Amino acid sequence: MKATQMLHNLGQSIWLDNITRGLLDGGTLKRYIDDLSVTGLTSNPTIFDHAITHSKSYDSEIRRLVGTGLSGEALFFELAIQDLTRAADLFSPIHERTAGVDGWVSLEVSPLLAYDAKATVTEAKALHKKANRRNLFIKIPGTKEGAPGIEDAIFAGVPVNVTLLFTRDHYLAAAEAYMRGLERRVAAGLNPDVRSVASLFISRWDKATMDKVPDRDRNKLGVAIGQQAYAAYRDVVESERWQRLASCGARAQRLLFASTGAKDPKASDVLYIGALAAPNTINTMPEETLLAFGEHGQVNGVIPRRGGDCEQVLAEFGKVGIDVARLGADLQTEGAKSFDDSWQDLLNAIEAKSKALK
Repeated sequence: MKATQMLHNLGQSIWLDNITRGLLDGGTLKRYIDDLSVTGLTSNPTIFDHAITHSKSYDSEIRRLVGTGLSGEALFFELAIQDLTRAADLFSPIHERTAGVDGWVSLEVSPLLAYDAKATVTEAKALHKKANRRNLFIKIPGTKEGAPGIEDAIFAGVPVNVTLLFTRDHYLAAAEAYMRGLERRVAAGLNPDVRSVASLFISRWDKATMDKVPDRDRNKLGVAIGQQAYAAYRDVVESERWQRLASCGARAQRLLFASTGAKDPKASDVLYIGALAAPNTINTMPEETLLAFGEHGQVNGVIPRRGGDCEQVLAEFGKVGIDVARLGADLQTEGAKSFDDSWQDLLNAIEAKSKALK
């Protein structure tokens, strides 16, 4: 049995962290669903920038859309929704079979709205309505400024993938925003079955520290952060507050491990997959990581309920001079800026292609 099937049988969803028109047109995504137990998909501006810049698959559609007067963000969202609705339709049988637990795809709001909660909610509602797919998450950054937008989007009935989470406290803030949105729905007499995932970024921790710690500590921080967040996730879904919401028909916000491609060439290329196996969670993998895990991955148990030895590992990093709380805040700030830069690169790529094709 393939390791991907074993992970799926254990109860963890395998999602692909990639989307290109070529994956759809060539049947590759369908093959990953059938052969590698892929049950969902995530995207981000960097992924779309790479897909559009390095492929001619979008050229004819860009030419057509330019002819209708579209440009910039409006043109991008048209292309992205075309791809993601096709992917959503491929995952629709999984979505139905799992009663909405699995089979999701994700589309990000403009990162330029990260500090404007009202505009974020307006765009989230518009994008979800335009895509018209039940299994489409709208990605909203889980920053302090993004929390009100997450809550309001959930209250409005928009499924949300909370992104850019790096620490246990970031995750807990995302869970809090989600529950507040659901509690408002219950109070208003609305159905609280509005789904969400909380995306915790893993590999950037080790990339940021690999040259600052002894060799014995390399590539251990990301896994420890993931394990610590998992323990917090279990605390949330077992809390009395959550049980009250569940009794009204709400479904738990699932923990998603993101950025799980190893950054250290000396590390295993599947470092963050087997180590972060846990039921009712998600691991969204870059394509090369997915293929590597299918070929030589191993599943040797699950994350312990209390996170295993994560607290000891985190204490060890403190002893060698790593301020984990401060680093987590820095990583989120850097991540938000990186998304802004990727967004601008994406818009520049679309503008350049539009001019060339026009």
